[in-house]
Amino acid sequence: MGKLFLVPTPIGNLDDMTFRAIKTLQEVDLILAEDTRNSGKLLKHFEITTQMHSHHMHNEHKTVENLVKRMQAGETIALISDAGTPAISDPGFLLTRACVENGVPVECLPGATAFVPALVNSGLPNDKFVFEGFLPDKKGRQTRFLVLAEETRTMIFYVSPHKLNKTIAEYIQYFGADRRISVSREISKLHEETVRGTAEEVLQHFEAKPAKGEIVICVAGKSLK
Repeated sequence: MGKLFLVPTPIGNLDDMTFRAIKTLQEVDLILAEDTRNSGKLLKHFEITTQMHSHHMHNEHKTVENLVKRMQAGETIALISDAGTPAISDPGFLLTRACVENGVPVECLPGATAFVPALVNSGLPNDKFVFEGFLPDKKGRQTRFLVLAEETRTMIFYVSPHKLNKTIAEYIQYFGADRRISVSREISKLHEETVRGTAEEVLQHFEAKPAKGEIVICVAGKSLK
């Protein structure tokens, strides 16, 4: 029996790559990558020559069955995403579930993921939190906001830069202008920035200074007082 390894990769700073991740990627029989061109640069930097195949949201439904059979036959496979931990708002869930259902061992290495430093750095309560990832663009978005308006735990969202101001405006609409939020962008990169304040204050900041790069937003939960 082979094995599936879920291997986190840096979200910006290559120094965040772990020794164990490098060793695992060097030793497995095959690496599955979300974008082989992007991951090829990472593997070249760390002198990893393992064979690599493409595995992304557009083909994972078709390839899962064959990959499980290969691992059942003894192959070891590592799954990586473009950045961060596989299956966290990235491909990986379908293959992991299929392995579990078919008795193939699965091991996830600890490592980089964007929402953890954003949450810890936010100054908002982190003893209880809920990860929402990317909200639906249209269908179901309003319904989700109505549900989250009653959420008392800190909420974590992934947001693309061109939707940032619109999203914060929705926070104001559904949560209130004085709800505390924290916007972290370009985590671990040269221009890393975290802006904290009320939703209204943070919106004013990014209206004056449009954001670029990968963004994580932490939003305080509804007060029970």
